Amino acid sequence: MDLVFSPGCAPFSIAAAILIGLTAIEILSMLLGFSLSSIIGKPAFGHDGLGHDLSHEASFNPLAWLNVGRLPLLILLMLALGLFAGIGYAVQAVAALVFMPLPASVASAIAVVAALPAIRASSRTVARLIPTDETYAVDEDDFLGRLAEVTIGPLDQGLPGRVKVKDRHGNWHQLRARAADATEPLAIGATVLLVDRKAGIFLAVPGPSDLV
Repeated sequence: MDLVFSPGCAPFSIAAAILIGLTAIEILSMLLGFSLSSIIGKPAFGHDGLGHDLSHEASFNPLAWLNVGRLPLLILLMLALGLFAGIGYAVQAVAALVFMPLPASVASAIAVVAALPAIRASSRTVARLIPTDETYAVDEDDFLGRLAEVTIGPLDQGLPGRVKVKDRHGNWHQLRARAADATEPLAIGATVLLVDRKAGIFLAVPGPSDLV
């Protein structure tokens, strides 16, 4: 424990503290019916979010190499902070066992170099698991009439929650939604039917029993 709070581990403790803060903010935003990570730096399939085609630039674009644009920027930042802090603590722990903790600058440099390939590998895995809000090939109106599952709720006529729905290409999406007027609250895990969209928020009703 003394090592964690030593000057040599200060950069890693700061990174860990920022990660904890971002995690708390993300959890709070989800409880309020939206996800901060889906707003900050939403991924663009095949693009880096700046209009550049990753498939042509991945060989020399460092941002593409780190999968920037393939998953929300906030999630990528949280991965980077966690890996930097974890690797940094491990480096200092090993150094303390062998001789003595390294200076913070030296340990940070080692942690950055070691974290880069770990960020690339972990972000690629996470990008496959996180549903996205949209792709360039799917119009939001295409989701109308589709069955979805409530993932953040319950859905009522108040703050919007989230539903998970699959598009015609088989890709999963997370969409903001609330219950349609005069509809009873829709619990998390319930199957719903998307019937309308107003101001970018989908309106849902209970899924018909013959379609569920």
